[in-house]
Amino acid sequence: LAGGCCALAAIYLMGKFYVANAGDSRAIIIRNGEIIPMSREFTPETERQRLQFLAFLKPELLGKEFTHLEFPRRIQPKELGKKMLYRDQNMNGWAYKKIEEDDLKFPLIYGEGKKARVMATIGVTRGLGDHDLRVFSSNIHIKPFLSCFPEVRVYDLTQYEHCPDDVLVLGTDGLWDVTNDKEVAGVVMEVLTSYEPNDPCRYTMVAQELVVRSRGVLKERGWRLANDKLGSGDDISVFVIPLGGPGNYT
Repeated sequence: LAGGCCALAAIYLMGKFYVANAGDSRAIIIRNGEIIPMSREFTPETERQRLQFLAFLKPELLGKEFTHLEFPRRIQPKELGKKMLYRDQNMNGWAYKKIEEDDLKFPLIYGEGKKARVMATIGVTRGLGDHDLRVFSSNIHIKPFLSCFPEVRVYDLTQYEHCPDDVLVLGTDGLWDVTNDKEVAGVVMEVLTSYEPNDPCRYTMVAQELVVRSRGVLKERGWRLANDKLGSGDDISVFVIPLGGPGNYT
């Protein structure tokens, strides 16, 4: 397939959960009201140094159109010779440099937050596919900067006593774009307490409620959340997996 996608997988094996993530989906465990992150998003911002380091090692991947250096904003030709803040692949903080001709090229990573893009094209830096993805109106391939390798985190279920209200939540970015970990945990507890501990549909209803609340309600100004903020415009997929059975309930 010509396109690409993120991947988030959870495997239960010999008493342990292995959660593998490549992309901007996310997983959390909610145990006795505590939130335990089981993944992190891979975006141009979180992987800035990896991307810059590759571009530094192989500048030919930039196609003479981009610079691996990062600046607080786009540089204008009139600023040649002036000093401006920048950072490279080795820097967490910022330093000053004298602006040169090469610095006028478009930055490898541009934008902030959800608007950050690699080569002004893609906002996710790990996932599957996208082998033919190119910068618009060019022959510059972006795939070399996109990794398919996931980050794997392990959770040992045998180390704790779990009750039916302890769950693993898997969600695509459509959920997390508008709902933070604490809000998700609140919805989980709210819905679970309205069902009996041995009711198997309670977990399905949590997942459904998370999707519905993240999408919002269709109004004149588009899909809106309960606080009237814009609802998620992305796809929303949610799994809610129980970590303990009715027999563990106390």
